[in-house]
Formats: sequence, structure tokens, C-alpha cells
Amino acid sequence: MPFLSLIVPVYDEEDNLKALHKAIQEALVEHDFEVIYVNDGSKDGSAQVLEDIARLDIRARIVHFVRNYGQTAALTAGIRMARADLLVTLDADLQNDPSDIPMMLTHLDDADVVCGWRKDRQDSYLSRTFPSKIANWLISRLSNVYMHDYGCTLRIYRKEFIQDIPLYGEMHRFIPIYVTWAGARLVEVPVKHHPRTQGESKYGLWRIPKVLLDLTTLKFLRDFFVTPIYFFGWLGIGFVGLGLLFMTTSIGLWWQGAHPNLASSLTTLGPILFGLGLVEITLGIIAEVLIRMHFELQQKEPYRIARQSNFQEED
Repeated sequence: MPFLSLIVPVYDEEDNLKALHKAIQEALVEHDFEVIYVNDGSKDGSAQVLEDIARLDIRARIVHFVRNYGQTAALTAGIRMARADLLVTLDADLQNDPSDIPMMLTHLDDADVVCGWRKDRQDSYLSRTFPSKIANWLISRLSNVYMHDYGCTLRIYRKEFIQDIPLYGEMHRFIPIYVTWAGARLVEVPVKHHPRTQGESKYGLWRIPKVLLDLTTLKFLRDFFVTPIYFFGWLGIGFVGLGLLFMTTSIGLWWQGAHPNLASSLTTLGPILFGLGLVEITLGIIAEVLIRMHFELQQKEPYRIARQSNFQEED
């Protein structure tokens, strides 16, 4: 069994892969490791480059998705298939530096998760760095897990804290939050960050709405996942209360013959809010039933694999 399992999501990075694998070999010459490259439906020549790497180095294990599922699904696949107890995640674009891994390993004496911090980030400030700073601040405040850099993929995890975490959407950036909830000790250390020299960035401002929606989901999962009736129920009770208040007020106004326009509006709005409140409470009950079903059903992976290399049948 290897000491380290490196997990590298790959999407259209054919020009960087050979240099990346060489850098990994040089950085980890004193460690027993495997590298799981997850080809996330690349449209360029990445698939062939990865197969060439696998033929030359049996430590390179290749997974090809049938289409592009996103970085979160790629990381999930690598985590599920890793054999080592220590997992290292990094990007394939050569902006993360594999030479930082030995330094990060030294922090595992006092931590279960070591996260990279791109303290001197080599990206466009307006389109990448500044939005990232805002996102890091917002995520830290909402989750109470304070980090400088939630977007850095270069991290080391003890497998026991990450192997059962369900990840969807853009949730990979929130893994430190999940493992902290599971009781893991987390430390953040500065790492090198290089400007991209080959290929095109897969990130941009268009990802911000996705991150915000996933952050909303994360907040809901933290506070209401086990008891969703508290979220939908209290919201429903609020709507029902407003509806009753508006209906009662409208009746009083009609009785007094005062403010007919306001009375007419409240007569319409009151029943709508009352009905909406009942719907919210019903949704809460349905969510409670689904949550209980969730704990009974077998979980399915959010991806499909087309083929694999260097994966032998295991007993």
C-alpha cells in the first residue's frame, strides 16, 4: 500500500501533464506514492497523454469519465479509489507546486488536514484574486471555520475524515468545513503559487453564483439537514401568522368602512400568505420523510467511469 495517494482532476491540460508528473516524481522521490489522474471528460489530447504516463509509471492510475462532471466529482472519484491513508489533492495546471508536499507532511503531527494558502497568488486580481477574497471572507463567517484560502486545491487529508463525505456541485472547496465538523484538526500553511503558462483557466466570475448557491446549501446542511422541519416549519408558521394578521386586519377595515383599497389588498394577500405557510409546513414534513429515507438508502456516486488503467481487481 502506498504512503500517499495524490488525486489530480484533469480537464484539457495536455500541455501540463508530463511536466506535472515529472515534478511529482522529483518532489516525492523519498516517499512511496500513487497518483490518481481523473480525466474529467477532456476534449483535447489529455486522455492519450495520461495513458502514456501510465505506461511509463505504474504508480500513475488513470480514470476516464464519460463526460465532464466537474472538479468535485473528479475529486470524489479519486478519494473513493485511493489506497493510502494520506490523500493529497492538487490541480493539474502546474500552479500548485508538488515540491510543497513534503513540507506540508511535517504538519501532520499536529493536524489531520493541511490546507495550502496561496499567500502570494499569481492570478489576475480583479477576475480571480479579489472575488476569491470576498468568497473566503463570506464562507469563513457563515461556517465559523476561518481560512485565508478556500480555493486552493493543494491539501493533505487523513482519509478517515474525508472518505465518507458526500460532495456535489462546487462543494469541493468546502471540504475543510466538512472535515472540521467530523472532528478533524485543521492547519493552513503558505504554499508556492505559479502563474499559468500553458492551457486556459477553467475558472472565472461565472462560478460566483454557483459558489453562493452551494454555500447556501452548506449553511442549510449544517443547521437543518437532520431536522429540516425546523427551517420549513418556522418559515411556514411565519407566513401563516402574517396571513392571519392580514385577514383579521382586512375584516376590521371592511367592518369600519375605512381604507377600502388597503382592505381589498389585505383581503387578497392574507389568504395567499396563509396558503403559502401551509405549503412550507408541508414541505418540511416531506423533507423530514426524505431525510429518514436518506439514511436507509444506499448512496450512489455522482459520476460514471468509461475506463480505467492500472487498477487491478482487489479481494
